[in-house]
Amino acid sequence: MEGTAYTPTDIDRWDPEPDKRPGRTAFQRDRARVLHSSALRRLAGKTQVVTPGSRTQIWDASPRTRLTHSLECAQVGRELGAALGCDPDLVEAACLSHDMGHPPFGHNGEQALNDFAKDCGGFEGNAQSLRLLTRIEPKRFVHSERTGELVSVGLNLTRAALDAATKYPWPRGAHPTDPDSPKFGVYEDDLPVFAWAREGAPDDRKCFEAQVMDWSDDVAYSVHDVEDGLHAGHIDPTCLYSEQERAGIWTAAIGRYVDEDTDPHELAEALDRLLDQEWWPHGYDGSAVAQARLKDATSQLIGRFCLAAEAATRASYGTGRLTRYAAELVVPREARMECAVLKAVADRYVMQREEQERLRADQRIVLAELAEALTARAPEGLDPQFRALFDAACDDRTRKRVVVDQIASLTDASARALHRLLTAARP
Repeated sequence: MEGTAYTPTDIDRWDPEPDKRPGRTAFQRDRARVLHSSALRRLAGKTQVVTPGSRTQIWDASPRTRLTHSLECAQVGRELGAALGCDPDLVEAACLSHDMGHPPFGHNGEQALNDFAKDCGGFEGNAQSLRLLTRIEPKRFVHSERTGELVSVGLNLTRAALDAATKYPWPRGAHPTDPDSPKFGVYEDDLPVFAWAREGAPDDRKCFEAQVMDWSDDVAYSVHDVEDGLHAGHIDPTCLYSEQERAGIWTAAIGRYVDEDTDPHELAEALDRLLDQEWWPHGYDGSAVAQARLKDATSQLIGRFCLAAEAATRASYGTGRLTRYAAELVVPREARMECAVLKAVADRYVMQREEQERLRADQRIVLAELAEALTARAPEGLDPQFRALFDAACDDRTRKRVVVDQIASLTDASARALHRLLTAARP
């Protein structure tokens, strides 16, 4: 499906290599490499919203992990991208890989690692994803032109695949409108491959496939976080009619999921539009019928958000294939407000629970102590892959980045296990 919509430059790889099985497209190979990667498998043990393995009600369905979220995001993105003319394997590869760099304990872990790494370039899950795809995940090695030694080029994905997986196409401090933004997509160490992947791209602009990935991510987690909250008994649908409860939802939304100057009345209208749908889950008791109704509501919401973006984008750009930098994904403001309200509902009733804050505080302590212990004892505690990188590092800044890479690669459970091992061994 690469056809005329994708150029030979789009399917270039950092290190050219022949196909092992003729007949596959370059993007099918990209998708396969991401799908078979160990980094993707490890997402099964990383927090999405609820910590993997925790249960709060006996009827609570297994909560989503970073892996299940990535698979669901990929399904949404593949279909939306295909409807708009993107190569579906390219969009799926981007969706599968977009969260690979997230550390243990979700965004809480991301903040803890950013604090630790502030003097060696900081930490950002999206920048870490690029680092994984192009450096850390062991798949392809080449001889360094400078030293002659073997160095990893990660999964050696195509230029278009790396670009499609880049949600924030700028380094730290270079946000196009907010230099203080914590969001960025590349560390200083990885600028050469980033510049290669972005060759010919407009500054700071996401490619069309990355925009499809980004909206699919928003759709998947906003809808599924609410679904998980209902399953767990944390969200009571009747509370969504209470003015007092609504005020708490608007507080959660404004500044975090919508602009600071958003009128709460606009959010109220968005929530009311959803509540007025005949398929909206107005009650949930865990029965099979209730589960089926909730699943239908989940499907309806995903379809609603994707169809809104598809229709608006087609209205602006016509019926042709939309790829790379030929178009912008158009998402109507009403759809964005509805999506934001769902995020805020999950935030208010799931993430802001008192026990969750206690858990997050404990997680921050675990990662801070683990980082301290690894720094003091390294290369003890490092996996063989990271031990070799630590031994080869030329300065303290580079060694610290290796420690960050090691911690980021851990699952929630393995982070706690390594923390227990190293802190118990303190003199």
